Amino acid sequence: MTIVTSKVALIMDRSRSSRLEDLLTRIDRRIARGVQASATLTRWRLVLFLVGLLCTVTLYKLGWYHSGNLALAGFAALFIAVAAYHNRLESRIHRLRLWKTIKAVHLARIRLDWTAIPQRAGEPPESHLYANDLDLVGPRSLTHVLDTTVSDHGRERLRAWLLTQSPDPSTWKARQDLVKALAPRSLFRDRLVLEAQLAGEQEINGRRLAAVLQHPIGFPRLNLTLAVQTLLALSTAALGISALLNWLPGYWMFSFGAYALIFLMTDQGKELLEHAVGLHHEMERLGMVLHYLERYARVKTSALAAACAPLMQSAAKPSLHVKRAARTLHAISVKAHPLVHLALNALCPWDLWFTRRLIQIQQEIKNHLPLWLDCLAEVEAASALATFAYLHPDYTWPTPLASTDEQNGAHAVVRAGRLGHPLLPARTLVANDVHLTGLGSIHLITGSNMSGKSTFLRTIGINLCLAQAGGPVCAGQFDWTWSRLACCIRIDDSLDAGLSFFYAEVKRLKTILDATQERTAPPVLFLIDEIFKGTNNRERLIGSRAYIKALSIENGFGLVSTHDLELTDLENEIPSLTNAHFQETVAAGALQFDYTLRHGPCPTTNALRIMELEGLPVDKHPPKN
Repeated sequence: MTIVTSKVALIMDRSRSSRLEDLLTRIDRRIARGVQASATLTRWRLVLFLVGLLCTVTLYKLGWYHSGNLALAGFAALFIAVAAYHNRLESRIHRLRLWKTIKAVHLARIRLDWTAIPQRAGEPPESHLYANDLDLVGPRSLTHVLDTTVSDHGRERLRAWLLTQSPDPSTWKARQDLVKALAPRSLFRDRLVLEAQLAGEQEINGRRLAAVLQHPIGFPRLNLTLAVQTLLALSTAALGISALLNWLPGYWMFSFGAYALIFLMTDQGKELLEHAVGLHHEMERLGMVLHYLERYARVKTSALAAACAPLMQSAAKPSLHVKRAARTLHAISVKAHPLVHLALNALCPWDLWFTRRLIQIQQEIKNHLPLWLDCLAEVEAASALATFAYLHPDYTWPTPLASTDEQNGAHAVVRAGRLGHPLLPARTLVANDVHLTGLGSIHLITGSNMSGKSTFLRTIGINLCLAQAGGPVCAGQFDWTWSRLACCIRIDDSLDAGLSFFYAEVKRLKTILDATQERTAPPVLFLIDEIFKGTNNRERLIGSRAYIKALSIENGFGLVSTHDLELTDLENEIPSLTNAHFQETVAAGALQFDYTLRHGPCPTTNALRIMELEGLPVDKHPPKN
């Protein structure tokens, strides 16, 4: 069954990959044709300019001024028309190149070509119970593959879905419905990314936008100062024109002096420079993305419309508000160019006018912006999971089970068929079945080194994260009850905190045990790899026995892997414990692993064999104690 599943997954991945490859080939051809047409138009623009210049000058030289004017107007109109068409063509080429990049990254996601997948900044939170163990955040992680978001709010929302498990069932249902609705809509999802990238490749910094629009601008008597400055500017202009026409003496210097004095005394624009300069790019990107989402918020019956409902609550469209804010911030950003800024403020009260305009915009949208950013984040996170589902059509949608009888543990369940690891290439993926039922249910996994124990534990954990986030899972079937995930797989010592490896492991195991003792919360699904591996054999056996017995009577269930075959006799003491193992074979003098889970304790070990194959000395007849 596992081999057949792996072949099916490989075939489906190749099918999706081949479609993307064909699309990229077509895009390349269109770009090549566009570039060739652009080069031709560039030559024609040069020819039109030279011919127009020659004809116009010749006609003027001959004294045919009327004809020269007509020729100048005709060639100018023709040149402008060609230039406008050329600009539209360049814009289409730019869009095609961005589209190609988006599709090429999708292909890299299927192939797990990590270097071709853009990575966003982000580290796993400290002391998280499973983020680092399951490779959820960071390079070559699940979020590295999933993240198609265009804003910091969207990126954080996707992380929160993966790192904050067991949501409210109704919330989860609405989330999965949205992901399912977006999964077949590849054009919508890719256009959402494209609209953001057309205005710049940087992500939308929603935190900075919200901070600026909610930051109070302290400017006492702004309206009075603006009125006085405007009157002085108009007086200076009128008196200056009168002086140029010799109607009046140079009285303009007095009004301009008063204008300049007020400008210097009020220190206009300093606070805006600190907070708002350069922010218009962020606003422009946000406006384009919200404008795109507004088209889909009108279809009241769709899951996407329900998610976009906050965009329809204000009187005017959010994109119009945001575009007005972008224009205002763009005007404020002129302060980043000192000479231009000084010249504009010498002519008119530029800073005062746009300070007042920014205050008006703050009053209009500062309370709406968090809702718009939250709406965008929800769609972005769902779109990321939907893209993941679209790129892996062989994955299945998980089904949560009812948990109406949690007291006796009958509904603490994880039941998966043909479960595989989504971060392993399809050609090497081996699927296994998992069936955990009831509180205290424990699978004790034994096996040789490199046989697949750690990967199997991570496979269960990462798929549970995907399921509880609302996404698809790498399985043929996945049913489960809401669970709190806790792992002890990848533990590191900490020089800063003064923790040894063993002590760090003990603290993590204590945290897991404490979590299982909380009876009012959903059960804990624990995944513990090589329990107490940081101490000696004797104490490890004593501690492991006691710890596993304690877990078997608490509000939890899960898997524990170990190299200690002596622990397998716990099956006789703990009715809810089941032994399972991975094993290897030796062929042609080399170890071979099939990574298939089997029932019962592991019948073989391979540590000495690995030492021998690598040329280390091995005493096959050690002295007896």
